[in-house]
Amino acid sequence: MIEVKNLYKSFEDLSADGHLLGVKEVLKDISTVFEDGVTNLIIGQSGSGKTVLMKNLVGLLEPTSGQVLYDGRDFMQMSKKEKVLMRREMGMIFQGAALFDSMTVLENVMFPLDMFASMTQRERQRRAKECLARVNLEDADQKYPGEISGGMQKRVAIARAIALQPKYLFCDEPNSGLDPKTSLVIDQLLHSITHEYKMTTIINTHDMNSVMGIGENIIFICEGHKEWQGQSADIMGSTNKRLTDFIFASDLLKEMRQALMS
Repeated sequence: MIEVKNLYKSFEDLSADGHLLGVKEVLKDISTVFEDGVTNLIIGQSGSGKTVLMKNLVGLLEPTSGQVLYDGRDFMQMSKKEKVLMRREMGMIFQGAALFDSMTVLENVMFPLDMFASMTQRERQRRAKECLARVNLEDADQKYPGEISGGMQKRVAIARAIALQPKYLFCDEPNSGLDPKTSLVIDQLLHSITHEYKMTTIINTHDMNSVMGIGENIIFICEGHKEWQGQSADIMGSTNKRLTDFIFASDLLKEMRQALMS
């Protein structure tokens, strides 16, 4: 479980010549809980603060004030060494998969094991192959990223992210650039491994199919505030206008909602 308490994040607003114009508050008193064993989604419009929130969670940015607690451990109060050890409990899936083009699929999945695991070469290779089998890519282990599809690359990224058996999995727009069918495969894969490994999975997404399909705990960020939190099943009946305007932005979705509500 990851708990966020009264989180604020501000940035200095500088002019072109470096003069301080003021301070821009991007996150404003965010408090929430990301639960174990469910798919936690962060949603919101571009510029709402959801990416800044995720960066604060993983330590790429430091909050102006507030707390981020990993199973009760205050990430902000940890020493540099403690944070390094903490990050070994985290898996990351980046928007563009971020695979190494010069490495085979198997070598990509082995990379975090080579860096951090105290295993023999044979044990690291076996673990990497287990992860590839989990995402149904055992036959692609000797291919290079340029030889496989975008959807397969995302599955390799998932295999690499779970190689060290993380307690916490962070996914930044995992369906970006994928067709709807492949996006569904990625969603179901993330959902199933989250339940299987009881991870705290946090997904930053714009994909409404993901929201409605695997949104077990959804946090809606609007203008830096936590505007709403709930499950996908709660969205249809929500009276929060900002949420419904965001979710049902298209006329077709509005008509579908009206039909379901009538």
